[in-house]
Amino acid sequence: MTPPRKYLFLLLLLLALFSSYNYIIYTDTSAYGAVRLSGKAVQGEKLWLENNCHSCHQIYGLGGYLGPDLTNVYSFRKRDDKFLKSMFNSGIKAMPQFDFNETEKEELLQFLIEIDQTGQYPNTKAQIEADGWVKIENQNKTHE
Repeated sequence: MTPPRKYLFLLLLLLALFSSYNYIIYTDTSAYGAVRLSGKAVQGEKLWLENNCHSCHQIYGLGGYLGPDLTNVYSFRKRDDKFLKSMFNSGIKAMPQFDFNETEKEELLQFLIEIDQTGQYPNTKAQIEADGWVKIENQNKTHE
């Protein structure tokens, strides 16, 4: 074998291994667990997206930086539904004044309740395993 052919074979082998590895990693859904939103929470998520709440607020550290991270706001506010629903329309400082009806406030609240139950952010008890997976501890039990 001439050197260029040997390198071409090696390059193709590495490309095949890389492609196989990426396929396995990015199509495996076993690490996601069984996090499912209820119908009411899905409607709340829809309102969250339609009103661009993510441009100012974060969930799990993803989103804007103008407002606070709302991943665990339900636990942080001691499950105070009334307070949270009042914040949806009035807000403070730079938050726009929305006009959500009672049903929409319930849906947004349900979305935040179910997000709150998925874990804590930032999770200081997370452990990185030797194989690269992250073992997290949420409020109810440990997930891998």
